[in-house]
Amino acid sequence: MLDRLRTNPADALLALACAVALELQVVLGGEPGAAPASVVGALAITVPLAWRRRAPLALVLAYALISPLQGLLGGELFAGDPPLIGALATGVLAFYSLGAHAPDREATAGLVVGVAGMWTGVLASGEVDVQSFVFSAGLVGIAPWLAGRANRARRLRAEALDRERDQRARAAASEERQRIARELHDVVAHGVVLMVLQAQGARRILDHDTDRAREALEAIEETGQTALAEIRRSLGILRDEHARAELAPRRSLDDLGALVDEMREAGLMVDLRVVGKPRELRDGIDRSACRIVQEALTNTIKHAGLVPAHVTVTYEPDGLVLEVADEGGGAGADDGSAGQGLAGMRERVQLHGGELDAHPVAGRGFVVRARIPLAA
Repeated sequence: MLDRLRTNPADALLALACAVALELQVVLGGEPGAAPASVVGALAITVPLAWRRRAPLALVLAYALISPLQGLLGGELFAGDPPLIGALATGVLAFYSLGAHAPDREATAGLVVGVAGMWTGVLASGEVDVQSFVFSAGLVGIAPWLAGRANRARRLRAEALDRERDQRARAAASEERQRIARELHDVVAHGVVLMVLQAQGARRILDHDTDRAREALEAIEETGQTALAEIRRSLGILRDEHARAELAPRRSLDDLGALVDEMREAGLMVDLRVVGKPRELRDGIDRSACRIVQEALTNTIKHAGLVPAHVTVTYEPDGLVLEVADEGGGAGADDGSAGQGLAGMRERVQLHGGELDAHPVAGRGFVVRARIPLAA
């Protein structure tokens, strides 16, 4: 109950100012015989202004009821020629508030009832003429109501735009975190697989080839430091919700040679072939393509072992085709055995409007083939 009585402080001050102004007009300018009805009527139409935002329809209904009632009781709020300015100003505020803060159906009903109440007040005052009807209906009722509706429409559009911006911001934040998750998966999977293979190689040759074992340990250290740096960067963005960074993978197709060399050092027998004339690609496509190849080779090591693998990059007139085929046992099919690897690759390809196909080949082996369309 008390919550319903709460009002906006600015509206309460506005109601107080209107009440004081109208009472002064009644006391200083009215006739003594009409003063009691006018004093009560002035309070009755101005005090509800304190709730003009919370209950605009009730405000107009009160105005429409009190206007003729105080006239019938001998009040002079609307009986003068012209009527008291404070009473007209209160009506303007009431109808504006109705247009600005009431829903469509309530606003329309309130306008009709309010104008009818004012016309009844005109009849009760005895000042019956066309100008009185037009003045009360047009300047006090309809014009402020239309202004309120226009302001309400602008406010609702602004609120809708704000909500849309918030939704886009939340969607962008969600997509950002999905990209970070994919990035972390790629970094951890690739780095751990390489370090495990390098450690296995170092253990096998530690007793009879210490120089190569030292090189393998140095490679493990470098791979680990690189992976840790990328993990810290991504986790730092997750901790700070306002932080934005370049989340695209730092490697591009220009780094495929270095990637293939890393895989060879880890023991994977891989060859690289480029078909067509290489050309400049959009940054997102270029780096995503490199990550797709990296993830496919990492899956080969995890699921097929150190088997021969073949990477083919084909530049078509309107597309880029990536193919990674291995000669393993066909493991890594898109049945869940590849974990997040194939799902992450498929998301990267679909992000650029492309398609990914991953399946075992006849006999032995597994192939991952991605096609990304390119603008002419």
